[in-house]
Amino acid sequence: MARRKPNPVEDVIAIISRLPWWVGVALALVAYVGLHSFALREGVAVVQPGNAGEFVTRTVFRTLAGVGQYLLPAVFLVGAGLSAYGRHTRRTLHRTVATGPDHAALNKMSWKKFEALVGEAFRRRGYSVTETGGDGPDSGADLALKKGGELFLVHCKQWRTIRVGVSIVRELYGAMTARGATGGFVVTSGVFTDEALAFAKVRNIELMDGKALHALISGVSVPPRFFRDPLSITTSGAPFCPECQSRMVKRKAKRGTHAGQMFWTCSRHPDCRGRRPA
Repeated sequence: MARRKPNPVEDVIAIISRLPWWVGVALALVAYVGLHSFALREGVAVVQPGNAGEFVTRTVFRTLAGVGQYLLPAVFLVGAGLSAYGRHTRRTLHRTVATGPDHAALNKMSWKKFEALVGEAFRRRGYSVTETGGDGPDSGADLALKKGGELFLVHCKQWRTIRVGVSIVRELYGAMTARGATGGFVVTSGVFTDEALAFAKVRNIELMDGKALHALISGVSVPPRFFRDPLSITTSGAPFCPECQSRMVKRKAKRGTHAGQMFWTCSRHPDCRGRRPA
């Protein structure tokens, strides 16, 4: 199949659609005012000897400005419209999942919607979000987050039943190294293998499974420090609760058949009964 030729107009619209809608509107206004004023300039009434080239150049630019004063703002406004529509779609998607009883809805959406949902969830936690992925679900780092002058990369994996392995985490780590990112997140609607968890633990990468993502979207069961200081979370060594994804604390059993043995219990105990073996 022949490769599709690039379209500059579509490229500009795509870029503007990733920016806040008001940026596109402002650019449209600036473009119209600037080109309109240039198009209204009067040309030289009489061509002076030796100035024919300048006369032709001015005429060409004035003609282009006359067309561009309508075309370029229209392109910017289309991009602004797509940006506003995308923002509305992401908010609606976020609200739908946040009000759902569980994270089952995550498994029913396309990878593109999943990526948009993750971006919206981080945006609501104060991050500026830029979509960096390509046209497929396996494009490396899909989102770039910035907060407090630091860069974080996000790799989205909308897999429904497959466990996310260590190769995906390594892929994100490579992107982090190349771009000098402070940390990263791998987000999935499924779960992670033990190898992936071990690899991420010492590399400032946070792994968020379906339960953690749903908790993030719902605004519950996520430690407040998670979004203020990601590095303190990824290097603390305490695992996440399998029930609510809060951090866990180590305790010693005082009675029963496991008396004297250490185990992890949810920091929200007794509201949450999640446990893990130490």
